[in-house]
Amino acid sequence: MAKLFGRTYTKEQLLARTGDISQIAGVRMVEFTEGPQKGVAAAEFKTGSGLNFTVLLDRGMDISSADWCGVPLAWRSSAGEVHPHAYDPRGLNWIRSFYGGLVVTCGLTNIGNPCEDDGEELGLHGRASNLMASDVAHGGYWDGNEYVLFAEGSLRESRLFGENLLLRRRISAVMGENRLFIDDIVTNEGSRTWPHLMLYHINPGFPVVDAGARLLAPSRKVTPRNELSDKEIDRHARFIPPARGYEERVYFHRLAADRKGDTVAAVANMKKGDAGLGVYVRFNRRQLPWLIEWKMMGERDYVVGIEPATNTVEGRAVERAAGRLEVLEPGDNRYYNLEIGVLAGGRQVNAVRREVRAML
Repeated sequence: MAKLFGRTYTKEQLLARTGDISQIAGVRMVEFTEGPQKGVAAAEFKTGSGLNFTVLLDRGMDISSADWCGVPLAWRSSAGEVHPHAYDPRGLNWIRSFYGGLVVTCGLTNIGNPCEDDGEELGLHGRASNLMASDVAHGGYWDGNEYVLFAEGSLRESRLFGENLLLRRRISAVMGENRLFIDDIVTNEGSRTWPHLMLYHINPGFPVVDAGARLLAPSRKVTPRNELSDKEIDRHARFIPPARGYEERVYFHRLAADRKGDTVAAVANMKKGDAGLGVYVRFNRRQLPWLIEWKMMGERDYVVGIEPATNTVEGRAVERAAGRLEVLEPGDNRYYNLEIGVLAGGRQVNAVRREVRAML
């Protein structure tokens, strides 16, 4: 049954009331027509619950704009959805095409710091978010009384004499729900063993992020990235108004989980009474054993990253030296499954807070 507009409806009841289900929910293909994002293909999701988001087919099938009932959920940078042909992989230049947005994928062979590893120069956060999808399919279908929206495609990171990794991604949502699902399979289709790292850069912004907002996570251990972060470790989960000259803080979290390995993290802004708003992510700790917290309270650069990851963000060379680097043998697969959604009001925020406490 679909819950819409304060009521629940069957498939037959909804079809009787609409000329086409796109009146309520659907996936629409679009293309940007000007500026640095000209030519970027995208799929716009409308769930009917108030949750709307844009999947960039030519930018890693990542999610840029997202809103709930007109309220923005994610921080947006001034870069915009830059076309991948403008991507510069050198050093820190990844940030020149970093639009923020709800989800940006980092990987498939490096996350975090630029470095040199095994004779290869690696740029910040890897190439995943600038890969263009092929074999794209999209649409909606009925599954009993539920209407499922989806977009899926293949993204390949490859080069001669090097890696050949294929990411098969499916993004889906159910009409009437305030959540979406990302289901990824990464396969080594090459003939060589190759390093593999993965991070989901989830970027809540104003008004989810504001004075009084909190990080909710079942953290058993929190490690500051550097001395500056360490000075505020007792306040790592609390957020302040935008501050001029603020320098980023980064924390590495080890989370508790349930018996299946499932865990949750959220950024939530509670207000008086039942009002409140949050963004959460659910994932499996066995797939993604780290949660990276990127705390950036600067003016204009006002964002909190909650980033499930296979590794820390110190770069592949550091991960190798620390014995944390994973590799994919030829034919090997890795699976990643995430749920990202809206916490609409104090009851839902408090439900996650109780869930977090129960895990600890």
